[in-house]
Amino acid sequence: MQTIRTLLIVVVVTLTLAVGGFAAVKTYQFTGTVKSVDADTFTVEKSATDTWSFSTDASTKGRPNVGDKVTVYYKMIATTIESKPAQATAAKPAAKPAAKPVKK
Repeated sequence: MQTIRTLLIVVVVTLTLAVGGFAAVKTYQFTGTVKSVDADTFTVEKSATDTWSFSTDASTKGRPNVGDKVTVYYKMIATTIESKPAQATAAKPAAKPAAKPVKK
């Protein structure tokens, strides 16, 4: 469920930014059968375990119908990046060389 929600957010942001002229973003595709259609979202099922939901807006080309086999072209764009500084690893003390036997 979290993956679908995240994908939905990414698609909405992608479509919004595409209108703004950010066309240099890599395009991906997802092919499957349309399972449901609402005013601004639709769901596509590739397999019994692989179902994605997509958002649409006024700039979206085409309109799917339930039962149609479709290929959805979309772009992934980061909207927020939360980073934490890498933890510094404590320097390991150098290994002591093995004691050499004393020759008599």
